[in-house]
Amino acid sequence: MEDWWAVWLGAVIFILTPWISTIPKIKTWEANPLESIPADLVFPLIVLLIGMVVLMLPALAFMKISAAQFIAAFPVIFALSVISYAVASQSVLKAYGLGYAFWALILGLLISNAIGLPGWLKPAVRTELYIKIGLVLLGGEILFSKMLSLGIQGLLVAWVVTPVVILFMYFFGTRLVKGLSKTLVIVIAAATSVCGVSAAIATAGACRAKKEELTLAVGMTLIFTVLMMVFMPLFIKWMDMDYLVGAAWMGGTIDSTGAVVAAGTMLGKEAMDVAAVVKMIQNVLIGVVAFVVAVLWVTRIDRDSNAPKPTPMEIWYRFPKFIVGFVAASVVFSFILTPLLGEKSVDAMLNISKGLRGYFFCLAFISIGLESNFKELAKQMVGGRPIYVYIIGQSFNLVLTVVMAYIAFGGILFPR
Repeated sequence: MEDWWAVWLGAVIFILTPWISTIPKIKTWEANPLESIPADLVFPLIVLLIGMVVLMLPALAFMKISAAQFIAAFPVIFALSVISYAVASQSVLKAYGLGYAFWALILGLLISNAIGLPGWLKPAVRTELYIKIGLVLLGGEILFSKMLSLGIQGLLVAWVVTPVVILFMYFFGTRLVKGLSKTLVIVIAAATSVCGVSAAIATAGACRAKKEELTLAVGMTLIFTVLMMVFMPLFIKWMDMDYLVGAAWMGGTIDSTGAVVAAGTMLGKEAMDVAAVVKMIQNVLIGVVAFVVAVLWVTRIDRDSNAPKPTPMEIWYRFPKFIVGFVAASVVFSFILTPLLGEKSVDAMLNISKGLRGYFFCLAFISIGLESNFKELAKQMVGGRPIYVYIIGQSFNLVLTVVMAYIAFGGILFPR
């Protein structure tokens, strides 16, 4: 039920963006954390809190979740997300790229494993609803006009490498590494090859992975994303690599759009643009991967050999419906709103939806942490084999992507 409500609520947010002046942004600070939330930011945060509650109440009512219990618990989850943003805004941590997603997951895990998840807080721990609303909002940011700015070069890096890496990781993780579930492997493969957390969430929904498997994949992705964001630009400079090739390489391998932009900035404005657009093109594959995984799991992986052949409706039932909203948002903003309103107006709308997307993602990461237990996560580690699969898969991804980046952006097939 969260899937369709994510679509409807995402649509409501897009419709309301012209009437929302701004989204409160936590300030950067150095020594005093109170500087992150100055007095003039308190009221906008309260308004945002109330607005999010009002937005989600109809969905909660249909999902038979007590409105009173949700209203009592949600301010705590919201406050934890604000704290995560505040920690991430510390100047040194911000420079190292330790974003809100990392701190939200850590904060949720610490609370869950230190004192446990209080029963009264559970009604507001709505991981799937938060992340799926955020993913629908992400769809609006994927504009085809920007993707076409790189033409076939961007498509070669983003769309040729990705399916090869997914297939490699899946067969490696299920055939050569023993003891790992197929759902865990495909979620790790999607997170590694497409765009990290967003792809992991969509794929986990399509194959019905366990929450512990999703948490493990998300945790590994966030940690290695930070490492790659810091060290890849340094390596590119040290190797004196063509900055456009390096930018395309980072855009195709770093598993977070924000981290890609931060890493690209270290190579210059043009490199940042190339890296960001390559990642944007790759993000389109979220829906494709989710659909293919849903089909395979219904027709092959989960199918009882003695049962009748699955019908198209069974595939539709398994398919994550919020992907419909993700794709629709991209199409509407690319082919209807941009020609109708102009890029400036669309950018203003997306600045608002992007700010809200960040808060919904942060709420989701807090919720993932609160629902996770180190003992259960340890069971999924299987002697460190998931990390082994990730490292081998990401290494293959790095090599294949840099080769394709040289072919596409190094003046081999196309003029530089």
